[in-house]
Amino acid sequence: MNKSFRIIVILSVIALSGVLMNAVQQNQVELPKVKNDKDKNTSDTYQIRAVKIPDNLEFASEKVPLYKSHIKEDVDREFLVNTYWQSNALLWIKRTHKYFPIIEPILKEKGVPNDFKYLAVIESNLMNVTSPAGAKGFWQMLKNAAKENGLEVNDNVDERYHLEKATRAACDYLIKAKKQLGTWTLAAAAYHAGNAGIANGLKEQGVDSYYDLLSGPNTQRYVPRILAAKEILSNPKKYGFIFDTEDLYTLTPSYPVKVDTAITNIALFAKKYKTNYRELKILNPWLRENKLNNKSRKVYYISIPEK
Repeated sequence: MNKSFRIIVILSVIALSGVLMNAVQQNQVELPKVKNDKDKNTSDTYQIRAVKIPDNLEFASEKVPLYKSHIKEDVDREFLVNTYWQSNALLWIKRTHKYFPIIEPILKEKGVPNDFKYLAVIESNLMNVTSPAGAKGFWQMLKNAAKENGLEVNDNVDERYHLEKATRAACDYLIKAKKQLGTWTLAAAAYHAGNAGIANGLKEQGVDSYYDLLSGPNTQRYVPRILAAKEILSNPKKYGFIFDTEDLYTLTPSYPVKVDTAITNIALFAKKYKTNYRELKILNPWLRENKLNNKSRKVYYISIPEK
């Protein structure tokens, strides 16, 4: 095929496409429609609906400016992703039943809005995970931030994995961020991007709101993702999640044992209390080795499963 002939073919295809689109616009040509069940590639009842965003969305009693189209689009994206990532959202629902009763009283005690429990959800899916940057635990705290907020972090003990202590440390961080930045929404953003990062961005851009700040893509998605988690977990049946109480996860009943000495073998320590190493570590993930060095004779409380 020579060059001139190829050009003629391409021009003909373009012209034909234009004629077809013009005919469609004038209702002279109908596009293919599903004629019967065999033409549909899903079950007859399967539908994917757009998610309606509530008009009165708030985070920590601070209203979300959904009248701004870019904010509404950001929020809509997170609602769609998290509503239709059904397995993950259902695991959220199951885990919140287990862990929110621990987190909520600490937020209240510290004076941090209850909405921040959803920050822990989107940070870790309420799991003791490690990020590529080295952040750990439910609250995904980096080593330096954890130490600055009173947590012990070393190879033997890592209190980022201690839910109660890590929640208090996260509250301390958020309180300081709110004091520095002015709003709880900005404090939430700072939990992801750092106080300095948010403060510098606000100053450079001459704005004072998270919703007016142009930040990195992950920080841009951060608060909308919290909003989606809050709405879905507050109204699960509204978003299609059906479950029974017995489907939800629960904590293993336990009692604390005071320890102010070293433990040379935690597996043997567990047997002393008629349990085993695995069960004890599930309740005490902050114990990172099969021993507790405790050279300083610090007081620890180790949770023991009830029998």
